Amino acid sequence: KLKRNSQVYVGVVDLPIGDRDLHQCADAIMRLRADYLRAQKRYDEIKFSFNNGFVADYSKWKEGYRISYNGDSFSWKKKASPSDSDESYWKYLEYVFSFAGTWSLEKELNAVTTDNMKIGDIFIYGGSPGHAVIVVDMIEDKTTGQKYFMLAQSYMPAQEIQILINPNNEEISPWYSAEVGESLKTPEWVFDGGSLKRF
Repeated sequence: KLKRNSQVYVGVVDLPIGDRDLHQCADAIMRLRADYLRAQKRYDEIKFSFNNGFVADYSKWKEGYRISYNGDSFSWKKKASPSDSDESYWKYLEYVFSFAGTWSLEKELNAVTTDNMKIGDIFIYGGSPGHAVIVVDMIEDKTTGQKYFMLAQSYMPAQEIQILINPNNEEISPWYSAEVGESLKTPEWVFDGGSLKRF
């Protein structure tokens, strides 16, 4: 159904999100990274840590191994034929979405300064609840040298990825000034300084 608060975005990314309540903020970011790496056949780089530290490697999943869950521990068991089908890949992602989130993702990422921001960087607060948004585009004013960036997010319950408005400056929205300052106010979350991270 439609998002209750439709005033937070200028557009929605046309990507399927499945039919379970799993594609939330951190999940959307992990999904974009995995999609990007898979398109380049960089399978060994598709890996995400669960909240308990278990690392889910897509290259192992692709070989037919599946993650077995017992209490608080996970292990790999060979249960399927090797496959990189879209269906198998999505099952892998849904498993990651189930056991990873902002708390585990924040630990995986490396801090960067807004001066060195790049497309693909993430503003994140790990917690329950936490939130994360991803930088999906950047531009530079050739005259002034001023840089701007665009953000995308998913949210709770599971949602399609949204390109966010800038609630601080309607004139440049959906762009944000790269001179972030002490905090970054997005439509549904305020991130403190030092929240910018990178894979």
